[in-house]
Amino acid sequence: MPAEATAFLFSGQGAQHVGMGRELYEQVGEARELVEAAEATLGLPLRRYLFEGPESELRRTEVTQPTVLLVSLMALAAVRRRGLFATAAAGLSLGEYGALVAGGALEPLEALRLVHRRGQLMQDAVPEGVGGMLAVVGLEDATVEALCREAAEGVVEPANYNCPGQVVLSGTLVALRAIEPRLRAAGARRTAWLEVSAPFHSSLMIPAGERLRPELERVAFGPLSMPVASNVTGGLYPPDSAVWRDLLVRQVSRPVRFRQCVETLLGLGVRRFVELGPGTALLGFVRRIDHDALTLHVEDRRSLEATLDLWEGVC
Repeated sequence: MPAEATAFLFSGQGAQHVGMGRELYEQVGEARELVEAAEATLGLPLRRYLFEGPESELRRTEVTQPTVLLVSLMALAAVRRRGLFATAAAGLSLGEYGALVAGGALEPLEALRLVHRRGQLMQDAVPEGVGGMLAVVGLEDATVEALCREAAEGVVEPANYNCPGQVVLSGTLVALRAIEPRLRAAGARRTAWLEVSAPFHSSLMIPAGERLRPELERVAFGPLSMPVASNVTGGLYPPDSAVWRDLLVRQVSRPVRFRQCVETLLGLGVRRFVELGPGTALLGFVRRIDHDALTLHVEDRRSLEATLDLWEGVC
């Protein structure tokens, strides 16, 4: 890949907010058409979720996942309309489906259907109030992993390797509460509870992944037109599409290796990262991994125009 190689990054759950995607819907014809087609396909009032909320409804996993992906795909339509294309792609958790759309392996409506079902299955896998997620800042991965292995009760496992010094844990609330003081005693600068209703990307999600498998088996994947990084392995999707279904099943219950995904893209020569969708959390991770990377994002008209200006300035 050339030195100016670009990766599109697709936002994950947690970046949602009421009003996201409104300007793209109003000003980009392709984005508006996508929203209307998605409403008809999923049978959901997506415009109401996006533009009116309430926030509590938007936080429901079965709503969050398709709406966040929808805004990311609206942003993808907007940048392509303006002549911006990538040479690789990656996403965080549900965002990996956006990366597969960008790479040509999935059609947008098929991806939205899958993440809607994925959200339902993940929400239903563990009763509400049983599990959760805890972010840990300031410890080495190996230290966090060792403390998880030493946990005496419940389930507590690494769920997200975001960037150097930041790991998210997932598991039962009793185990997470027990490990939190031990993390602080080991030198963690900060721990923070995530506003999620289930222990995503832990072994407690294995049944949800297996229930997603029949949905994935009905999908006819297209060939990838660019490298796409896998959350499960941290490496690239292999050429054989027969493996992809298993990767997406495992992704539900395995840790998200986003740091390793970014390192893989850097190894391909990527130096420009554009986050498509609500928020800029992924760009923050990228900057922690490579201080010299150029980071851009698109979620509304202002960020689109700013990205276009910076893109043209370095081309």
